Amino acid sequence: MDSALSDPHNGSAEAGGAANGTARPPSTPEGIALAYGSLLLMALLPIFFGALRSVRCARGKNASDMPETITSRDAARFPIIASCTLLGLYLFFKVYFPSKSCTGSVLKTWKTQKSKKGKTAVLQNPTTRDNHRFPVEIFSQEYINLLLSMYFFVLGILALSHTISPFMNKFFPANFPNRQYQLLFTQGSGENKEEIINYEFDAKDLVCLGLSSIVGVWYLLRKHWIANNLFGLAFSLNGVELLHLNNVSTGCILLGGLFIYDVFWVFGTNVMVTVAKSFEAPIKLVFPQDLLEKGLEADNFAMLGLGDIVIPGIFIALLLRFDISLKKNTHTYFYTSFAAYIFGLGLTIFIMHIFKHAQGTSHREATFELIRRAVYGPLTLCQPALLYLVPACIGFPVLVALAKGEVTEMFSYEESNPKDPAAVTEGSKEGTETSASKGLEKKEK
Repeated sequence: MDSALSDPHNGSAEAGGAANGTARPPSTPEGIALAYGSLLLMALLPIFFGALRSVRCARGKNASDMPETITSRDAARFPIIASCTLLGLYLFFKVYFPSKSCTGSVLKTWKTQKSKKGKTAVLQNPTTRDNHRFPVEIFSQEYINLLLSMYFFVLGILALSHTISPFMNKFFPANFPNRQYQLLFTQGSGENKEEIINYEFDAKDLVCLGLSSIVGVWYLLRKHWIANNLFGLAFSLNGVELLHLNNVSTGCILLGGLFIYDVFWVFGTNVMVTVAKSFEAPIKLVFPQDLLEKGLEADNFAMLGLGDIVIPGIFIALLLRFDISLKKNTHTYFYTSFAAYIFGLGLTIFIMHIFKHAQGTSHREATFELIRRAVYGPLTLCQPALLYLVPACIGFPVLVALAKGEVTEMFSYEESNPKDPAAVTEGSKEGTETSASKGLEKKEK
């Protein structure tokens, strides 16, 4: 899971310029402000609209829009699974796709000494005595990224179609022939029959699917940053809408675990940044800092991982549903957590630029750098946004609950899994008992 805010090209511009003899011109203050302001706005849109749609999703009965409920056990395991996945991707890219500095001087020699037995040749550099692994053609990075592009091409089309469907319905004429369809895959027979896929859609959804396919082809052919962002926004909105935390405690466990995950993999290692730069997939939002100079063909990007949107977003959506459960016609906790997210992400951007400009040689700047290193570790232009988002998104609503005396209500709020048969049965029993009690009250009156 990519979860970091970074300034990748600015961070590598000097190294690249030294190697190639050309240096990337520094971004203008206007370009930087536009880039990070746009990233902030793009992060807020899926959280706000995804939270609103999560309320309708929780009340809906459509099998294709049923939310996936995250329990405390799932939340505790998620950082471990995410770490294993991230490390596996990192090792895969590092083992099979070493950097150009490793391969440039010995690539010709490797081609002549390629192993005949295995799929990977090991070559020892006589100057550094380091062993370098090189891929054979079947593990070409281009082929791997092409495979990933096809995978996210399909997922992106489905996510974008689901995202724009409610908006597109307003533009269809009243006499549009809207036929209903159902895609159903089952396993087994008789009493052992189990549904694997049960997706209901109509003709309007097919039109949305066609429009989304145009964006998908654009992304597949050009990898343009606008197409990447359209898919990234769709993934984020769908994640906030369809991933539901069952209670606030589960949200605290998930955010706390990913807080440690994000800090370790960004500050402790270069794993997160390496995977984010090697992984050609719409798993991050990007915006060019040189848009004012180069227009739509700009290439000096700042980026924000989708994890920094979806993870706090599902917690904010939970607080919106908690607000509605209080039946006070106020959305205090939702607006508080939403403001906390803006504060946390803004603080991330501010801290990142404070660190970036602290690379001076004066005594004052050197002292500042030593203090910063003691607290945060090695200097990096990639900031773990969850380091600032998690305390803000949890702390602000809890403080409001303390002030209002609703801490008990907040942590006792529970959502049942709509896919759980037991929960459905209990819900139907409660509904029957409620209606029966209402009937008795009417008779008594």
